[in-house]
Amino acid sequence: MANIVVMGGGLGGLPMAYEMKDLAREGDTVTVVSDRDYYHFVPSNPWVAVDWRKRDDITVPLSKPLNKRGIQLKVGKVVKVDAAANQLLLEHGDVVDYDQLVIATGPRLAFEEIPGLGPEGFTQSVCHIDHAEVARDKWLEFTANPAPIVVGAVQGASCFGPAYEFAFIMDKDLRKRKIRDRVPMTFVTSEPYIGHLGLDGVGDSKTMLESELRQRHIDWICNAKVEKVENGVMHVLECDEHGQEKQRHQLPFGYSMMLPAFTGIDAVREVDGLVNPRGFILIDNHQRNPAYPNIWSVGVAVAIAPKKPTPVPTGVPKTGFMIESMVTATAHNIRAVLDGEAPAKEATWAAVCLADMGDTGIAFVAIPQIPPRNVNWMKSGKWVHLAKIGFEKYFLHKIETGVSEPVYEKIMMKTLGINKLKD
Repeated sequence: MANIVVMGGGLGGLPMAYEMKDLAREGDTVTVVSDRDYYHFVPSNPWVAVDWRKRDDITVPLSKPLNKRGIQLKVGKVVKVDAAANQLLLEHGDVVDYDQLVIATGPRLAFEEIPGLGPEGFTQSVCHIDHAEVARDKWLEFTANPAPIVVGAVQGASCFGPAYEFAFIMDKDLRKRKIRDRVPMTFVTSEPYIGHLGLDGVGDSKTMLESELRQRHIDWICNAKVEKVENGVMHVLECDEHGQEKQRHQLPFGYSMMLPAFTGIDAVREVDGLVNPRGFILIDNHQRNPAYPNIWSVGVAVAIAPKKPTPVPTGVPKTGFMIESMVTATAHNIRAVLDGEAPAKEATWAAVCLADMGDTGIAFVAIPQIPPRNVNWMKSGKWVHLAKIGFEKYFLHKIETGVSEPVYEKIMMKTLGINKLKD
């Protein structure tokens, strides 16, 4: 019998554990190793940062749903993956053995790559619930003393949607407080154009997002490299289409939220053949690492090369549905290996995204995620805002109940013509 270990208890890790438990053989064990004893719904962090949600609204203790499903839980930070020995080394000396390992940790947030960036510097983050709570406290202080805002994503970032979301959500909250007229806003991004999203655009994303920014009186700077952040001032180098210096900006701010670049976590960085130079897990078409066939990866931890270079470096996002398709493929492939068969399932890597804008929103579908695509559209409306709220409740319920894929999720995917696995 096999010990199947899922490293990570987040957006990829828990669905991975649930689907793997569904497909595991009698006698196989499924274990989740997580550095925290709770799950938090990351897409809701921007709402936490403006005090529209509380921690308890978007967190779920891990022990209850995992115990219900017969999945073991080990809480502790992994400090090293010993791929040769098939072991995880945890802080305080604990060791977890595995026969099959799925790395679903998400990223390490590389704030240190830019001086002054991040919660320990002078900008805020919505990448983690802990950061979002700090951002909320700073936000409430800020609204008592309005000043300019700088928001966006730095060079090397691969997740741009939450930057746009948070800009629009802050705009909505400031209008509700009737102080929007006292707050100039600038959107700073490494994207070559507004709406690029690390995906070379989706549908008419450039026109739509530029229009939304204009309507909300939000200025923008693209092809931007943030050189450093000081208290109340961001130093930005704007580049031309060739990546050469075009203009330098010193942007004053009273509040700033900038998404950082991601890297792989420290525990995998030194394993030769497992990761690329940024520490992301190398995988084949079946989510399997070529050097270590019993190691698999899903979610933000995987290495995906950009379709084409941009003047300022940008990464490729891994959206929620894309992660779920990786999970489904991986679970089926591990079962195949356990049965002595070759892995054959491939994820569709489709992007389905609901971006909230405070009182309205933008939805997009890109199949496949990287162009050229079979499906490529983006639409906006209040229905997206309501759908985002509905999805939050649905996904938290899914985590709480330990269900890998409820019937209404299958119906929704069939309606949209979306498959988790390639035909």
